[in-house]
Amino acid sequence: MLHDDHRKRKLRCVIYTRKSTEEGLEQEFNSLDAQREACRAYVMSQQHEGWTLDDTLYDDGGYSGGSLDRPALRQILSLVKAKKIDVIVVYKVDRLTRSLADFAKIVEIMDDAGASFVSVTQAFNTTTSMGRLTLNVLLSFAQFEREVTGERIRDKIAASKKKGMWMGGPVPLGYRVQDRKLLIDEAEAEQVRTLFREYLRLGSMRALGERLEELGIRTRVRVYKSGRTVGGCTFAPGSLQQMLRNKVYRGMMVHKGKAWPGEHEAIIDLELWDAVQALVDKNLSDKNNGVRAASPSLLSGIVFDEHGRRLTPSHATRGPRRYRYYVTPTDLPIDTETPNVRVPAHDLEEAVINRLCDLLRSKSELAAYYPIEQIELIASKASSVAQALGEGSPSDRRKTLQDVIARIIVDQAQISIQLTSDSEIGLLEREAIFSIPAVKIKVGQETKLVVGPDAGTTAPNERLVRLIAEGFIVREKLIAGEALDDIASSRGSTKQWTGRLARLGWLAPEIVEAVVSGTQPETLTRRDLSQSAKLPIAWTEQIYNLGARA
Repeated sequence: MLHDDHRKRKLRCVIYTRKSTEEGLEQEFNSLDAQREACRAYVMSQQHEGWTLDDTLYDDGGYSGGSLDRPALRQILSLVKAKKIDVIVVYKVDRLTRSLADFAKIVEIMDDAGASFVSVTQAFNTTTSMGRLTLNVLLSFAQFEREVTGERIRDKIAASKKKGMWMGGPVPLGYRVQDRKLLIDEAEAEQVRTLFREYLRLGSMRALGERLEELGIRTRVRVYKSGRTVGGCTFAPGSLQQMLRNKVYRGMMVHKGKAWPGEHEAIIDLELWDAVQALVDKNLSDKNNGVRAASPSLLSGIVFDEHGRRLTPSHATRGPRRYRYYVTPTDLPIDTETPNVRVPAHDLEEAVINRLCDLLRSKSELAAYYPIEQIELIASKASSVAQALGEGSPSDRRKTLQDVIARIIVDQAQISIQLTSDSEIGLLEREAIFSIPAVKIKVGQETKLVVGPDAGTTAPNERLVRLIAEGFIVREKLIAGEALDDIASSRGSTKQWTGRLARLGWLAPEIVEAVVSGTQPETLTRRDLSQSAKLPIAWTEQIYNLGARA
């Protein structure tokens, strides 16, 4: 049980006691006292071996043996680590711990410090293999007993809650506990009713929090047995949502996600409860779909690439500006043969809305989907929808687009829009597919698309054309034998800048033709070309890097 060298010196002993519940601890002579007296008698009987007792009380009343998070035990282990204790004396091993894993940690700490422990009612020697086996068997039964007890308690709690009984825990604002039952605290209950009514009026968790602060309504102050005080602060949006969802206020008792009629009275009536739940559900749905965002993604969930991968909304921020995109999800398996796609969200949305509005305002196109005698009636309805798409709020526009569009496919050369006949608006009697021209570009390893109804037909960028022209002028002078210093001097520019211009004279013909014809990528800038020193020599690689094709 003890190391041999312990018998040859003075051994400093402490007594550790524990009880799982606080029941009975108020008695003059309780369970902790009984454990301590038995341990003290054992230490006295070992005085001839050099045992001396530290009379400091190390009691953990009301703490489970399934955890090491106990004040007195932590204090003892810190003394063991400091080598100020040689022996820990307990009434039974399960007073120290009921967990095999925790016991292994305690033994490791004691072994490192050369300390040990004694169980006064269980005689075994931990220095032998048989003693360690005996100890582990005892601890296994202790852990088994703890787990069975836990299951029994959990079953009792579940059965009691099904009967609507209050089984403890933080008491919801608006209630107080008396004889293990929830009773309404009228002052707090009125605060809860105010909270529900104000949310229904304001429609926002943030606005509700600010309103409650104005009214002086704060969280309940709680004082723990340790003396620590919490609460009395403003409501956070998360805690407000929990309160608005708490079925206890409807007179229900909840356990494991299921609710049963409770023994307590409801604070919130059914009409107010249902209205608040509907509003919370709507706000959560709008948030998840991006409807409440300053610039919502109108086509979220219906945009796909040519390989059938759904594109998800994303954004990038550069200074004060925010750029939105529809991109290939990053959690998909990497496939080098199908490069990722990134589509400018605003351009795509604008192109789709414009094309859809053109359809809705065109009687000739609508005639392909309706009998001629219905065209006038349908055209009037379609015109109203087109007006809503053009002038409606972001949330209304998104709802309309999601209703009439079944799928949008971003291909290498076009954007295909598939309209559905199964919509609330009842716009079309059969499905229809339209397309929008698109220009494909590549930057690095990522595929991007510049979309729009007039993709590929933009006017030439004069600044880019002029820059390339200057490059060809410098190139011709170099071929004619002029020195770079002389060319720079005659142009009134630096040698470095003139050298950059010279490299533009050897750009790939496809790049030059694309810039002159105006079919270069919209993302290609004067800066990109002026950094010509970073461009590869091979024309194919230049084309790939700049994504420019005639």
